[in-house]
Amino acid sequence: MADRPLISVLMPSYNPNPVWLREAIESVRGQIYPNWELCIADDASPSAEVRSILQSYADSDPRIKVVLRPKNGHISAASNSALELVAGAWIALMDHDDLLPADALFWVADCIASHPDVRLIYSDEDKVDEALSRSGPYFKCDWNADLFRSQNMFSHLGVLSADLVRAVGGFRLGLEGSQDWDLVLRCMERVEPRQVRHIPRVLYHWRVHAESTAKSMDAKPYAVVAGERALNEHFERTQTRATAEHIGFGYRVHYALPDTPPLVSLVISTRNAAVSLRRCVDAIVAKTVYPHYEIIVADNASDDAAALACLESVAGRPNVRVLRHPQKQGAAALRNAAVEAATGDVIALLDDSLEVLTPEWLSEMVSLALQPGVGAVGARLMDRRRILTHAGIILGLGPDGVAGCSHRGMPAGREGYGGRAALIQSLSAVTSACLVIRKDRYLQVGGLDGTHLKEVFADVDLCLRLGEAGLRTLWTPYAELLDHQPAARARKSTEPASGPFQDDVTYMKRRWGAWLQNDPAYSPNLMLEREDFSYAWPPRVAPA
Repeated sequence: MADRPLISVLMPSYNPNPVWLREAIESVRGQIYPNWELCIADDASPSAEVRSILQSYADSDPRIKVVLRPKNGHISAASNSALELVAGAWIALMDHDDLLPADALFWVADCIASHPDVRLIYSDEDKVDEALSRSGPYFKCDWNADLFRSQNMFSHLGVLSADLVRAVGGFRLGLEGSQDWDLVLRCMERVEPRQVRHIPRVLYHWRVHAESTAKSMDAKPYAVVAGERALNEHFERTQTRATAEHIGFGYRVHYALPDTPPLVSLVISTRNAAVSLRRCVDAIVAKTVYPHYEIIVADNASDDAAALACLESVAGRPNVRVLRHPQKQGAAALRNAAVEAATGDVIALLDDSLEVLTPEWLSEMVSLALQPGVGAVGARLMDRRRILTHAGIILGLGPDGVAGCSHRGMPAGREGYGGRAALIQSLSAVTSACLVIRKDRYLQVGGLDGTHLKEVFADVDLCLRLGEAGLRTLWTPYAELLDHQPAARARKSTEPASGPFQDDVTYMKRRWGAWLQNDPAYSPNLMLEREDFSYAWPPRVAPA
């Protein structure tokens, strides 16, 4: 490396297990990257042995700086004391009983060298017990601000520009237990998303014991309150009308609707499906609490007597219009025509096989769709057995290498991998079976592409074009709908695809090849052959 930045490992300590403290310090001393310092602030530990250990290390290794605080001030005050010792341009956050693998700081320095404009860096992590057995690796996605507002995906291993940390005032007193999260929230407000980098390697071993939040947030209930405060004050600073609440394994953010909610046009596409259409419309009318919507039924040349009677019946309801097409249309053309005819500022695309479950489904999705920089918003869909059929779309999954559904086949009540089946987050795509978007943004990118995509992936293509235009796609688990459409059996890699299907695959790979190979919302340490976040072997991370 032409430049070897000094990385300051910042470690507040208070009465740790002496064995674990030594192991933590030795893991820093064992780094293969040489240009580091360890800045430890002991918060008046009552243990004389702890103070003796720290003083011994400070006396024997000039790279280790120690300050012994005369009075206990809790973790934020101790962290600020350690910050005063920092001479490096970069700060790596570490707890007094955790471990760094030997290559941790090397990969951090490599990231800094490869991305000169980076300001915040984080890595994957796992857990380590008293016997040093490792478990529970969390292979994270690239920077995902919406997921970060749902969980602290940053801190282990979290590395921050020292200048940036000082510019925001360091660690805030009163945020103990979530002081790192609060710090990163304030830092992210001052940087561009491209200045936050993820290293897809396990560079931090989080110690699991009875007093550790690695085991349970119940170990530090004050951390829950501090987390809510950190998020809510972040929203105040960014003038975002939202509130956060802890939900056990993360946080839920409630985004407020405008004082006058916009008209939403619900576009339901249908063909010869009287039972499904009636059930879909009935559930919307009976359960939806959103105050201002119209229903547009886009009929694709139905010729069944029952379907025609159903269309006539629903057309007589208030706020319902039926747009009939005498000639059968492609799915994209059908929906695009209905969007053009819609009077709402916001569009909700719906399959007629869906049944609303949560009364707030539309309020939730619209509140997200109206946030700055948001394109499409997707919902949680499940079949009649309450098995997930859609929790967002991951690029590259499946036998064709185009896209598959996150956590498909998992019971709906579970949290999923890293909580990701139950937390608001950005994803690369969501299904058009239930998709909410501002009408102007739908038209801005040209709507669904029925010219190149005849059977599949038109929704994926739409979301990718939104991303190309600088708009992100969100998925929320708090809008739940039942899908009565029988789940299609996944095609095996040995089975031939139909001609039109294969044409769609070919187009997607030609148009979006680079995007499909490395979904930023997924980890290269997770496999592409399955939709359950199984570990990949070998991983798709470039070798050292």
